[in-house]
Amino acid sequence: MFLLSPLDWVLIEHWKNSGVPLEAVLRGIDAAFEKWQTRRNRTQMVNSIAYCTQAVTTEAKAMAEGIPVASKQPAPPFSLEDLQAHLERTANALRALGIAESADSLDHLRRDAEVHYRDLEQLEQRLTALEDKLVASIRTRATEEQLFAARRDVDSQIRPYRSKMSAEQLSMLERQLLERRLLEDARLPRLSLFYLR
Repeated sequence: MFLLSPLDWVLIEHWKNSGVPLEAVLRGIDAAFEKWQTRRNRTQMVNSIAYCTQAVTTEAKAMAEGIPVASKQPAPPFSLEDLQAHLERTANALRALGIAESADSLDHLRRDAEVHYRDLEQLEQRLTALEDKLVASIRTRATEEQLFAARRDVDSQIRPYRSKMSAEQLSMLERQLLERRLLEDARLPRLSLFYLR
């Protein structure tokens, strides 16, 4: 088992934002680790989720082409009560910061949590849309100096990886790290189910 690095989180968010189905991600991760376990020489340890990228891409392509896969429905990674607590906690945090409209949206989702619990992928899409709206609002209210400081910080985090990533990957990483920094600076909670604790 390994801890996810910030780059791993960016890769996971990229899959999510690209519309890669959660089932394809889970199947890809399982396939990558099954392949690793069957190798005779396992001297190289898996220390990044990036190890699973090719398998996830393969599974997503198979799903998009409608190739049937015999698989059982995976159990939800958390309970309904955990989901309700996450939605309530984030709504209360937003309300305390004076963001009543978004807090009301989360309250509405919490009231219908049983329905949403059956389709977590769709719920994640709703939460992402709500978070995108919050980030856009933060950007418009931020001063030029705040945005400059955030970009400078993000650039210093990315600098060691510039030669190892494509322009598209760097652009995506920069955008996601900047959004994360703006949310942290505004003390806004992350709404995604990835942050459910």
